[in-house]
Amino acid sequence: MKVLLDTHTLLWAVINPPLLSPKAAKIIDDKAAVILVSAASAWEIATKVRKGKLPGAETLEGDFVRTLEDLGYTLLSIDAETALRAARFIAEYRDPFDRLIAAHSIELDIPIVSADRRLDLFGIRRMW
Repeated sequence: MKVLLDTHTLLWAVINPPLLSPKAAKIIDDKAAVILVSAASAWEIATKVRKGKLPGAETLEGDFVRTLEDLGYTLLSIDAETALRAARFIAEYRDPFDRLIAAHSIELDIPIVSADRRLDLFGIRRMW
C-alpha cells in the first residue's frame, strides 16, 4: 500500500504516536507500506516551529530529511504541475500546505492518512 501522510500525521507518528488512530498506526507500522511525505510538510513544520506554534517539533524540523530517511519514508518534491493543481482547486479551503498535499494525492492517486476532514473538500481519498 502506498499512502501520503498529512503533516499532523507525520508529527504524531514521530513525536506522539498515541495520538494516531489505530488504523493510521497500523498503516504506518506496516513494513510493506510505502510512506510518502510532501515537501509541503517540511515547509509547514519549519514555518510553525519558527513562529513558536509547534513546541516539541524543533528536533524533527532541524533534522527533517534524515528523520524521513531513517524511517524509510519518501519525500515528494513540489514541482510546477503540483503547485498549479493546488492553486486551481475550486474548494475555498485556503491552507496552502493542505492544498499541496491534496494535489500530490490526486496526482499519484493515493490516499492521505489524516484526521482532517477538510481535506475531503478536494475530492481525495482519506484514511484515518
